[in-house]
Amino acid sequence: MESIEVVLAMLLAVVASAYLVRLVPVAPPLPLVQIGLGALIAARGGHGVELDPELFFLLFLPPLLFLDGWRIPKSGLLRDKGIILELALGLVVFTVLGAGFLIHWMIPAMPLPVAFALAAIVSPTDPVAVSALAARAPIPKRLMHILEGESLLNDASGLVCFRFAVAAAMTGVFSPGDAALAFLWLAAGGIGAGLALTLLVTWLQRWLGRRFGEPAGSPILVNLLLPFGAYLAAEHLGASGILAAVAAGVAMSYVELSGHALAATRIQRSAVWDTVQFTLNGVMFVLLGEQLPTLFRGASEAIEQTGHLNPWWLAVYALSISAGLMLLRLLWVWASLRLTIFKQSLRGAVPHKINPRLLLATTLAGVRGAITLAGVMTLPLALPDGTPFPARDLTVFLAGAVILISLTVASIALPRLLAGMRFPDEPAAQRAEDAARRAAATAAIAAIERAQVELMPGSPDADAYPQAAARVIALYQHRLHETAAGGDQRALLRQLDCAETALRLAALQAERHAIYQLARHEQLSDETSRKLVREVDLVEARYR
Repeated sequence: MESIEVVLAMLLAVVASAYLVRLVPVAPPLPLVQIGLGALIAARGGHGVELDPELFFLLFLPPLLFLDGWRIPKSGLLRDKGIILELALGLVVFTVLGAGFLIHWMIPAMPLPVAFALAAIVSPTDPVAVSALAARAPIPKRLMHILEGESLLNDASGLVCFRFAVAAAMTGVFSPGDAALAFLWLAAGGIGAGLALTLLVTWLQRWLGRRFGEPAGSPILVNLLLPFGAYLAAEHLGASGILAAVAAGVAMSYVELSGHALAATRIQRSAVWDTVQFTLNGVMFVLLGEQLPTLFRGASEAIEQTGHLNPWWLAVYALSISAGLMLLRLLWVWASLRLTIFKQSLRGAVPHKINPRLLLATTLAGVRGAITLAGVMTLPLALPDGTPFPARDLTVFLAGAVILISLTVASIALPRLLAGMRFPDEPAAQRAEDAARRAAATAAIAAIERAQVELMPGSPDADAYPQAAARVIALYQHRLHETAAGGDQRALLRQLDCAETALRLAALQAERHAIYQLARHEQLSDETSRKLVREVDLVEARYR
């Protein structure tokens, strides 16, 4: 099977996996299905795809890290920054040391730097996997924010530790003092490069837009290229491209608050990034499945050096590493909670008790995913002297196995663990949402009244603007009334809104059907039908 055919087969497998998960009554996690389809491609193709680690790293990691930084909830990140930093930095170092020594002790054939590299790459959790689990289990919102914040920051810290471990394996030299100084430059230079490039590109784009207009599709393409530019700029400076991509994503989320992007651009860009994220995540797991036969053979040869000829020892190693990771995470989360409770008691606050179910849920929710897989695939193929990188296939195989085990355990255990638990809504978040709705509606009414006065003198029909203004203002007054209502009245208004939404969706579907009917009978041009259908689609997207 030619390379282009393999690529097309992988993309088709990603599409098929999404449908297969919906067809199966008890659906397994999506990555498991994608790995299975990748294994089928390998069986059909007969040989594995040859990967260039550096090219793989550049193609997959920058956009995924950029998107993590862009979409992470900033309010939760700032509110729980202490807990998140403890998990994202302290837990990563704790995991690298604890799991690294455990792996080297179990598998003496794997050199200690390689064992640390494996421990570092399985330390980051995956925000996409966490969000997918949240759809199956009632994870509290605040815990979700903490897990998402952790996954954003520990991607960067885990990958930086991974780079240090790989460098030690390649050179055979590691100096803690030099590593600390290098880390400072990697962090400062990477974050600075990501922020600077994002702000520069945004300013230049706005300046060009004001002078020459905005070409269709150009802002989206620039946005897609931004993470690659940030990564390459930082790497050129000798800083961390990983942190640059994350910093560029965080900066982009704040740039969005300026509101300069057109509404249509934001809608199209969101759809494009959703597609990119789904494709990259899917292709990586399909690729893992396609590589499994080769990895299995290489891993089996590696463990034979330890005297274990039976390949079932690979399962023992994978389960032991996964159990060790869960135990390390459980100990760290418990210690972190105990420290938080101790601080509360010192301040005179009433300390909360540790909920064992939530403690275990926080432990199991630390699932591994695409970032771990993308990182481990970048292991060098050979050392500087040309000899094969030690235990490379075994390292990649075990990292993939840890991903599968963490996903499987979490998808089975979390819904059962959290079943029946009731979590109160966050009143502060609800109050903030209501206040924002009132402020937006008040500003909208004031703007309508000003625009009415400005536009009326030049209008041939003096009654048109007052009538239109009354209709639009009535909508915003309804929003003000809804947010100011009491609890029972607000519940009733929301029920009415749900009913209205259902009716509007039915009406929009009928509108679209009528437009298509006219176009099919050539009573409406293609250009006009596309324009009208797009208007209906945009309105429907608001209600969906």
